[in-house]
Order: sequence, then structure tokens, then C-alpha cells
Amino acid sequence: MERRPTSHDVAHLAGVSQSTVSFVLTGRSGISVATRDRVLRAAAELHYRPNLAARSMRTQRTGRLAVVVPIATMNPLTLLSGAISAARDAGYVVEVINLPDEEPDRGGRLSDVVDSGQYEGILSFTPLPAVDTEGGPVVLPVGEFDEAMHMTGEFTDARPITEMITHLAAQGHRRFLHLAGAEEFPSARARREAYVETITRLGLHSLGIVANDWSAAAGAEAIAALPDDAPPLAVIAANDLLATGAIRAAVRRGWRLPDDVAVTGWDDHLQSAFLVPSLTSVAQDRERLGAYSMHRLIAAVRGEDPPQKPERLLAVVWRESTVSPQS
Repeated sequence: MERRPTSHDVAHLAGVSQSTVSFVLTGRSGISVATRDRVLRAAAELHYRPNLAARSMRTQRTGRLAVVVPIATMNPLTLLSGAISAARDAGYVVEVINLPDEEPDRGGRLSDVVDSGQYEGILSFTPLPAVDTEGGPVVLPVGEFDEAMHMTGEFTDARPITEMITHLAAQGHRRFLHLAGAEEFPSARARREAYVETITRLGLHSLGIVANDWSAAAGAEAIAALPDDAPPLAVIAANDLLATGAIRAAVRRGWRLPDDVAVTGWDDHLQSAFLVPSLTSVAQDRERLGAYSMHRLIAAVRGEDPPQKPERLLAVVWRESTVSPQS
């Protein structure tokens, strides 16, 4: 089946923005004669016809909402689960729609979704390209991730790092090491800053910050490179994979866990509770965040006041990998 040309195709051929195409085809003033002619010629060449029926349906209630996600990145499954459940509880049908990875194609696909007339609202956890939504569905990008699915919203809150270091210091730990994630991640930078601030404020000793990547191998390499007299030591890892590698490397060096080396992680992966010792980590309630984001969209669709923001979505889960060196 031949693909129907979109306003994005017209914009590309005419060398203008999609909003300009929309303005020309809807008779908006302020467009130059030359630009209007280019758009109309491009539309005629492509045999483009705006979906007027869909546009007329935009103000009608369809009972349908959409969540759009990038196609080439990991879908935020727990966020989607929370969002879909919240929408269903409110009486809506939800569709998850993949957007292409490339920016021009992404804009065209989003325009098609907006113009379809099928949805009252569209939710995105990542930034969206600019499209003409005038008179159409509510489009709400909530900004929890960037385009590469790096966390940029609620889950860059690094307060659990401060909480863990403070707790370990109260147990008697004075020497710390931070296994940071890749520096291009906002969450990694936030956790690093919290580590430095807390270590400095409490007058603790840092053996350094190892910034590499998020892998278990990176965690293992960092511990293997420590001097023999590093323990007693508390390792603050930016995720559970780094922490897992640190635990393995410490055991291979003959260091006792958690007596010689205490380790913390982040993400609270399912397997983390079953490591030996079980791993202290940070649980992230992504499902509740997804539900809150969907409640925001529904409120906007219905013209209601936005919902109250949920309280802290992150919590330290204390387990066997953290103990006082004096115990």
C-alpha cells in the first residue's frame, strides 16, 4: 500500500517548516506570497490532501490516548505500565506508538498521529519535535528522559547518595570510593556531585571517583586497581551493575564483604536482593511516575487542575552489603 504523503513531506520539498505548511493550508495570514506558492506547488506535486475529516474530529471525545516513544531506544516499560493503568482506570484506551529515531522522520510520524483525529491526548517521556497542534489533541512531553533515554527528570534526584554516605559514616566508615557512570548521563553527573558534596561536608576521605561506564566490568576493574591497604572502605556505585562487579573483584582479592568493604548500588535490580551479600540499592518507583504523568495528561485533556506531585519516588533499600567496619 502506497504511503499517503504527509505535511512533513510537503515541508521538506518546499524547504519550510511543518508549521508553515499548516499556516498556508489553513489560510493563516503573515505568510509571504513566495512562500505560499512554494508550499502549494509542493503540495500539488505530492498530491497532498490535508485530512480535513480528522481535523474536524479533533474537538470530539474519542476516549483514546497515545503514548509515543522512540523506536531505537529501550522503552521505559515500568513507566508505560503505570501510565497505561492510570489511563484505563480513568476510562481511556491507550495505544503505544513508536516514533522513528531520525528527527525528520520523527516529526512526520508525530504529525500523522496528531492529525489522525483518533486521540484526545498524547504523552511522551522524551522531548518531541515541534509540530502544529492547534485545535488538536493535548500533547504533553513530561521530560523524564532525553532523546537517548538518559534520565533527565525525577530520577536524577541524587539525595539517596547523600543518605547512604551519611548512614555509612554514622556506622564508622571514613574511606569512600565512587564508581560513577558515564559522564554524558545527567543522572551520573548528579550522583557524582552529591558524592563530592557529602564527602566534603562530612570531612570524609575519598579514594577517588572512577568515571567510566555502567558495566560490571568497569566496577571490577576499579576495585582491582586499588592498593592492598584500601579497606576498610565503602564503595558508592552509581548503579547495581557497577556494584556487582565491585563485589566480585573484592571477593577475588580476599576482602570480606561487608566487613572489609561495604558496597551500595542504584536501580534495585531484581537480582540484587539475591547477591551474596545482598546489595543495598536505590529503588525507583517508575510505575508511580508513569501514573502521575498520565494523570497530568488526563487533567489537561479534561481542563482540570493538575494532580498533586507524588512524594519522593526514590528510596534506599538497606541490605547485607552495608555494615559498620567496627561490627
